[in-house]
Amino acid sequence: QVQLVESGGGLVQAGSSLRLSCVVSGRTFSHDAMGWFRQAPGKEREFVAAISRIGESKYYTDSVRGRCNISRNNAKNTGYLQLVSLKPEDTAVYYCAVRWSMNYSFSIYMATADYDTWGQGTQVTVSS
Repeated sequence: QVQLVESGGGLVQAGSSLRLSCVVSGRTFSHDAMGWFRQAPGKEREFVAAISRIGESKYYTDSVRGRCNISRNNAKNTGYLQLVSLKPEDTAVYYCAVRWSMNYSFSIYMATADYDTWGQGTQVTVSS
């Protein structure tokens, strides 16, 4: 059974940092590209960051670029999203997602439709 389990969310003050984790089981994580998305109340799910299957390519949405680092440890089947200098507008449920990308080692994907498997999400709340 394929599972993605996010953790690391919580209630933090503006200016704080968080590191979200996504543990992938039931599939070969090193064959997958990974993305992080978020969804705030009343809004559509939006792209945050993406990383290629071997970690060589990364991309960030403009609103987090410079405050965010996406990474992965294929040996641990785990992806990470570190956010610093958090703002109240970062408040959302954060989701990790994966898609098979074995033949595309450097490809990254930014659309929700590009991904075939999603986690349940972890809540991040940033107070002002």
